[in-house]
Amino acid sequence: MNYKLSELRAGQKGIIVNFSKSELLLKLLEMGCIPGEVITIEQVAPLSGPISISVSGYLLSLRKTEAEQIYVEIVDNHSVK
Repeated sequence: MNYKLSELRAGQKGIIVNFSKSELLLKLLEMGCIPGEVITIEQVAPLSGPISISVSGYLLSLRKTEAEQIYVEIVDNHSVK
């Protein structure tokens, strides 16, 4: 089952499967958010603040509206290296 990245909690991991808005696609790809990559939620700020993620060896902060455009498949933390 696919979820919006914004629905995950700190510590959860997901594999990017799709994006919903094409105008963000190039920006997300440039930041390393490509289909098949594993994303780890590092921190979720309160009150619809930014979401800190690690992807492709980098730490990034995304606006909640950006995270809502990324669809992931949640993976078990033990199954991802």
